[in-house]
Amino acid sequence: GEVVSVDSMQIYRGMTIGTAAPTQEEMEGVPHHMVAVAEPTENWSAARYAAAAIPVVDDILARGRLPILVGGTGLWLDAVVKGHGFAAGHAGGEARKVLQRRLEQEGMEPLWQELERIDPEAAKRLHPADEKRVLRALEVYLETGKTITQHNEETKAIPPRYDAVWIGLQFTDRQDMRRLIDLRVDKMVEAGLLREVQQLLASGIPRDATALQAIGYKEFLGVAEGSITAQEAIAEVKLRSRQYAKRQLTWLRKNQNIHWIFWEKQRDFARALQLSTEILTAEGLS
Repeated sequence: GEVVSVDSMQIYRGMTIGTAAPTQEEMEGVPHHMVAVAEPTENWSAARYAAAAIPVVDDILARGRLPILVGGTGLWLDAVVKGHGFAAGHAGGEARKVLQRRLEQEGMEPLWQELERIDPEAAKRLHPADEKRVLRALEVYLETGKTITQHNEETKAIPPRYDAVWIGLQFTDRQDMRRLIDLRVDKMVEAGLLREVQQLLASGIPRDATALQAIGYKEFLGVAEGSITAQEAIAEVKLRSRQYAKRQLTWLRKNQNIHWIFWEKQRDFARALQLSTEILTAEGLS
């Protein structure tokens, strides 16, 4: 097998500590793909990731190997496995620029009313304060003439690109997950997270770059600039990491095809290896 990272921050170069990117020792000679493939100044979407990762997965399969997609960015994972196209429109497009100007000049209310008129289903799903998704829904309609609800319904009918076996990991007791997250953050700080942020800034990366908005980097950006203390940043990173882990589990639990392996107090890798091997064998992949 070969690992394909599905992590929206591990794609960036120079961001090893804060993203917990795999080290050479951890890879143990196993090929890893989609790690450190982008500059921190770049802005990657699920569509761009899928366009880059799908040829990698196809190449692994063509060589008779097993692609193992690993990571917690659920939207990106679905984009590759399901292989559905994305609705037209992107953040730098003309439609988005027009909508952004309208937002600045008119505020959110007229745009929200327009969405209610053209796509009432989307308006029910979205919160009026969710500027990013409201603008996205309007953008799709302006560029394609189709509502984003119609696009989503059409893509549901398309069979997935790959026949995947899904294996998920979670703790039986969520408190144990929180404890491990806190320990991981402490280790990142000890490994030099602040120094990594300072190096990124020194290399000329703008502070508002997408990469620097990631959990850990955003908070320690404040430490580097002197707006908060290291202890305040550590507490905030732990809180936001726990919240993100909860959202990840919520996303994954929607997938009825996942085979769950539950950790107890400690992560038992030998047991996880045994169980995952049994799952793959039953699916005809081992």
